[in-house]
Amino acid sequence: MEVALVLFFFLALTFVASAIAVRRGVRALQRRATVARQELRRRAGDAALSARAAQPGAVGEVARTRKELRASVESARAILLAGVAHDPSLGEALALSEQLAGHAARLDAELAALVVGGERDRALIAERLPALRARAERIRASAIALREAANERARHDEGEDLDTLQERITLEAKALRHWAPTVPGAARRPSGRPVDGPASGAEGRLPGPEEARG
Repeated sequence: MEVALVLFFFLALTFVASAIAVRRGVRALQRRATVARQELRRRAGDAALSARAAQPGAVGEVARTRKELRASVESARAILLAGVAHDPSLGEALALSEQLAGHAARLDAELAALVVGGERDRALIAERLPALRARAERIRASAIALREAANERARHDEGEDLDTLQERITLEAKALRHWAPTVPGAARRPSGRPVDGPASGAEGRLPGPEEARG
């Protein structure tokens, strides 16, 4: 009876573990599919926007404004995201770029709504577009400032790292060129005789017993 209960317990655990693993796998696949769909929609939207930006007239002008706005904000955000992994002090700048991206998204929606019907209402487009473009320029200028500051900081840090590395290499090179004899020997006079120790030959021989008595 106890063996059957233990076996049932292990079978139940195996079933639960398998169900959890399957559920996690399904959720991971769903997340990947969602990300893939979003990426496809983004690419399709970018392609359509690029096509409209090549057109003359109000529709093309609005599309060019939207394209430049997106490029500036996304470029600044990408640079800050890449840099914050190595420099946590960029976190505040990244948070500011996220807020700026929110303003850019709202402005992008306003610009898109302005030409949703094409160029039929040219008077409305001509009336509202200058103010919208002025807002876009302000957002672009802020994004460019963040991007350039992040790039300058990265170049400065890289230069400091290189300076430190060069100093260490210089010190190590000097240490490698300074060496001493591996087997120290006794210092010698120019004549070749040792400085210390008993003298050799007759001049340095100690008197024997017979010589001492005489």
